[in-house]
Amino acid sequence: MKAEPLTGFSRLCVHTITTKGWGLEEAVEHYAEAGVSGITVWRQWLEGKDPAKAGDLIRSAGLEVVSLCRGGFYPALEEKSREESIEDNKRAIEDAAAMGAPLVVLVCGAIPGQSLVESRKQITDGIAATLPLAEALGVKLGIEPLHPMYADDRSAINTLATANDVCDELNHPLVGIAFDVYHLWWDPELEVQTQRMLGANRMFAYHVCDWMTPTTDLLNDRGLMGEGCIDLLAIRAMVERNGFDGMIEVEVFSNRWWDKPTHEFLKAIKESYLNYT
Repeated sequence: MKAEPLTGFSRLCVHTITTKGWGLEEAVEHYAEAGVSGITVWRQWLEGKDPAKAGDLIRSAGLEVVSLCRGGFYPALEEKSREESIEDNKRAIEDAAAMGAPLVVLVCGAIPGQSLVESRKQITDGIAATLPLAEALGVKLGIEPLHPMYADDRSAINTLATANDVCDELNHPLVGIAFDVYHLWWDPELEVQTQRMLGANRMFAYHVCDWMTPTTDLLNDRGLMGEGCIDLLAIRAMVERNGFDGMIEVEVFSNRWWDKPTHEFLKAIKESYLNYT
């Protein structure tokens, strides 16, 4: 089953990392001009800025602040490093609240030489340590499972099932999942775990791009929707069939696209969003 074609941009959100050639002010201006509806701000784009003023700027342009990306990276060999990570995540939650972002996306982290089991425990403990602040400020925390090729040093949460397990253990309405098709498209349990996720009302974000064949860089060779092998229309149909109707967030790390003029890239994003997403 395929999703019905998208006919407008009311659900289109773009991540600032996608159009990394623009600073925050430029991104806001050009997204608004292009009819984009939402923006996910990466933390680098807030450096040296007042997050409250950044949020005002975004809303004054008619854009929705969809989320702040990213927190996480909880695991560490030393307790001091784990404590520093928790403090950094608290700052991300405070910045999100000040900016008016309802969600912080978590890339959870992993440590080479430490078991994935221990890293997952440290991730769960780290999220738990930030929950009182998240609850006080009303900010959701979205665990983003990453493809297994990142299990060594970027995330010990590599399947939707594992993300669901962590959510079950924490059992808090502010803890959910950021679903990224790039990381999850290959999983034979995807539909079962999607039903589990949406049945618990914990799908907080939906990120899209495409998987290039061959992939020449493990981080920065993602495709624009329609350029690769992911059945994006089938996956969107699956999440919508199970109750998702939120923003569709374009998150593309691509040296190839970053080498092109950013206006050209944004135009291509809009076309691929309508035709292939």
